[in-house]
Amino acid sequence: MSQRDLKEAFVSNLSGTSLQEVALGSFLTPLCLISRGLILTLYHRARGTLPLPLPLISHLLLDFCLLILPLVLSCTVLSEALSQVILSLGFVSACVFCFIYRLGSHRPVGTFLQSHVQFDQLPFVTIFRVFVNVKTAISILAVDFSIFPRRYAKTETYGTGVMDFGVGAYVFANALVCPEARGKNISGSKLNHIAKQVLSVWPLVVLGMGRLVSLKMSGYQEHVTEYGVHWNFFFTLAIVRVVASVLLVILPVSRSWVIALLISGVYQFILETSGLKDFLIHNNDREKGFLHANKEGVFSTVGYVAIYLAGVQVGLYVMQPRSHVRQWLKTLFNLLLGSCVLYTALYTCQTLVEPVSRRLANLSFCLWSVAQSLFFMSCLGMADMALLFSKRKSGCHLVPSSWNLHKKQPDSVSDTKTGEVERHCLVQAVSRNQLLFFLLANLMTGLTNSIVDTLVCSSSFSLFVLLSYMFVNCFVIFVLHHCGITVKFW
Repeated sequence: MSQRDLKEAFVSNLSGTSLQEVALGSFLTPLCLISRGLILTLYHRARGTLPLPLPLISHLLLDFCLLILPLVLSCTVLSEALSQVILSLGFVSACVFCFIYRLGSHRPVGTFLQSHVQFDQLPFVTIFRVFVNVKTAISILAVDFSIFPRRYAKTETYGTGVMDFGVGAYVFANALVCPEARGKNISGSKLNHIAKQVLSVWPLVVLGMGRLVSLKMSGYQEHVTEYGVHWNFFFTLAIVRVVASVLLVILPVSRSWVIALLISGVYQFILETSGLKDFLIHNNDREKGFLHANKEGVFSTVGYVAIYLAGVQVGLYVMQPRSHVRQWLKTLFNLLLGSCVLYTALYTCQTLVEPVSRRLANLSFCLWSVAQSLFFMSCLGMADMALLFSKRKSGCHLVPSSWNLHKKQPDSVSDTKTGEVERHCLVQAVSRNQLLFFLLANLMTGLTNSIVDTLVCSSSFSLFVLLSYMFVNCFVIFVLHHCGITVKFW
């Protein structure tokens, strides 16, 4: 077999991992965020100041070591000890949290629940979108190394790999902040609005064409059953955005979840009652035309549209105006409750209909993508709420988080310090240029694969390459953010 064939075989015919392991991994990122926040809080209590000395270097290294390094290790050398890593990190964070609680002011918890909060960006949604991007960036290169467990990679037909969830979560994350979810009114006629949405996806189309041309010219390995011969994820994102916009112009945005359920349900019915499922799985004649060549990419778009519409509904809900801690806690509880309901529906669907299939983007896949996204988002929200509580107890209001306690009197000095700390925050940096971060990760992945024979690398060298790759990505985005540069030309 050629080198290309070996690499294609390496990511083919995989069956994924369990739903429980994917859900377990959702606790790691929130714990990393809490750890970063608690370390900054302890430093502030000891020195009475933030940011750290040499902020450009120290904050980047701190964020990389606490937010990126654990994610890389957990999907490589520590993948078999994931539960122990999470328990250890949780125990240490709990001990530090208790230490800060005992040293802080002894105000009753009830007053905290009644506290007013303020924020610049939508709480925890930004963090969710950032870490979906970060985990995607790690996975698209790590999957080519033997150090990355095969059960985490994308499945062939049925199964629940971590990367399978990443695809659904990426679509869901984009929907959370789309114009419809933010309640933006349509300006002008509906036809003009649709035309604007079609034009707005041109960067995705250009990126998709660029990826297609570069793959064909370079002879880079392709997993054809993932999207097809010519299709790729950029095209899926563009089509989903346009189709969802058209549907939401015709149908009420407030009933997006109903539309999502109808689309995924009807699509599943067609899969079961027609020959479509057999065509998608078993027909390997790619020479008959465009549809045969790209059947997975074309038909899976239906399921991704359903996931997107579900994300619009969630975005509408979390963007409702709230000002009290108690209200946000209720919101997080409802997100968690929604996740539990959808997981129950998923169990029923897998038992009575068919298992999760990213390749088909079937009903089970849609339910799983939304359920796991809600669970991950609620975990991130609870982590941010814990940081807010520790900030209140310690009196340190400079630690980056989604919320800040409302100030009765504006404090220009404190606001300046807060802005300086956020200017050195890696999460804010990725949030500022998310599409660029995703594009840079794809370019770096292709470059790394052209230089390194990923199949024969030792574990230590593989880890070195992955960490170097992520550091370069983070460094570029961090410097742009520090300089106040937003790369957006569309």
